[in-house]
Amino acid sequence: MTSQGYIVAHDVGTGGSKAILVSTSGEVMARAFHPYLIHYPRPDWAEQDPEDWWRAVAITTRQVMERAGVAPRDVLAMVYATQMLGIVPMGRDGCPLRPAIIWLDGRAPEQAARIMRKFLGRHVFAAIAGAEISGKDGLPKLLWLKENEPEVYYRMQCFLDVNGYLTYRATGRMVFEWSCASAFGLDLKKKDWLRSIIRYVGLDMEKFPPLVRSIDQVGGLTTAAARDCGLLEGTPVFGGGGDAPMAAVGAGAVREGDGHISLGTSGWVGVVTRKTPTGRHGVAAIHSADPTKALLFAEMETAGACLKWIADQFYRHEQADPSIPNVYALMDEDVETIPPGSDFLVCTPWMYGERAPVSDTWVRATFFNISADHRREHLLRAVYEGVAYNLRWMIEIVERTFGFPMPVLRVIGGGARGAPWMQIIADVTGRRVETTAHPQEAGAVGAALTTAVGLGIYPDFEALKSVIRVTREFHPQAEHAGVYNLLYASYRRLYHSLRSLYRDVNEVRFAASDKLIV
Repeated sequence: MTSQGYIVAHDVGTGGSKAILVSTSGEVMARAFHPYLIHYPRPDWAEQDPEDWWRAVAITTRQVMERAGVAPRDVLAMVYATQMLGIVPMGRDGCPLRPAIIWLDGRAPEQAARIMRKFLGRHVFAAIAGAEISGKDGLPKLLWLKENEPEVYYRMQCFLDVNGYLTYRATGRMVFEWSCASAFGLDLKKKDWLRSIIRYVGLDMEKFPPLVRSIDQVGGLTTAAARDCGLLEGTPVFGGGGDAPMAAVGAGAVREGDGHISLGTSGWVGVVTRKTPTGRHGVAAIHSADPTKALLFAEMETAGACLKWIADQFYRHEQADPSIPNVYALMDEDVETIPPGSDFLVCTPWMYGERAPVSDTWVRATFFNISADHRREHLLRAVYEGVAYNLRWMIEIVERTFGFPMPVLRVIGGGARGAPWMQIIADVTGRRVETTAHPQEAGAVGAALTTAVGLGIYPDFEALKSVIRVTREFHPQAEHAGVYNLLYASYRRLYHSLRSLYRDVNEVRFAASDKLIV
């Protein structure tokens, strides 16, 4: 193997952590994955053990080094792209005080409503902060912690998110990276915490760690961390960032107005810009990996998770069949046996509440217009199409409200591997769809290339545009536009017609569940 430098990059997601070993030219030399659990102690709660994240990082680091046959001395740096909006309360002994509250958790709708009332209601709050907040957002959950677990809140030295915790485990430093911090409350112009808002809602600024950039070297691997990972003590560790900003880099969306779509467990539409726009209609403005840009970010809570649900519920026997190595490939084949529009069956993919295009903790998934003629395969295609309808709604908001046209959709994430889904998205949105060479590793590749900028290997982020190559294109088929336009309009009407019912039912449901648990 030629003597050159490599970067170990981790994409620490919801269901597990992916590691890749990347050359400075962006070539993926080796990959590894290690899963971990999500714990649901109560309805609408979602927690993880932070030690599971670190164990996965250590295991996969050793695996990629071994598989690539690279010596530790050739590793230039380590970096993380992580799930955002995690909360890990850290004690003064450097240990977490409780399990991590992760992004999927929606325990704090009361605190969210109360915060917005302090600003004369949700509309005024959205005008000030850029978007309404829900029980899944960071500040409400920190306030929930203060009110419901005060012994934890007052004992914690500070809170960290997933990226911050792993950076701490690697270097011993407790910091918060800009893009991750912007999901809690960062002034995009001043590059500082929104101190006045944080204090006004009742939180203590000393609980918020110092800030670093994605391209900053935070420190070097400690003796213990180096031993765990099989790397050299002092190996540089960079700031990294949230999964969405890093994935934008890994998609090659690095120039002004460049957009991309991600289809993982969740899904999102993102556009990078030098402007500092104010979020609206469920679209947030967070910091990008590039210190000079923001990222318009519209996230849907469940995308690939919807496919996993239907695989687990309707394809159990196929998953247990050793002759079927990949149930998702079989599902792709089944989808193509059903006509566009699923014979006028519509699925709303809001399995766990929603952020965009509607910000609603109470909403849930629905199959609309089921008849006796529909089979399992119709429900399956309706799920694929439902995610596409949600993406179209978000794209239209980005275009009409913020003025960023998206004629081409660069898609990354595990969902980008399925050609039928890419064609459905092209047909539903009426836009050309592109996929890249390593769609599932886009977050980790983006983190590695961000680190390469920090190391001075590339002069800036725009120089990374040529590193990411497109491998396949999907063009919209005009003959399917009629049925999809009709069903898309119905899809949007479904939410407005049913949102009060979702709230009425789920408020009672969750209240009853809490009483049973207590």
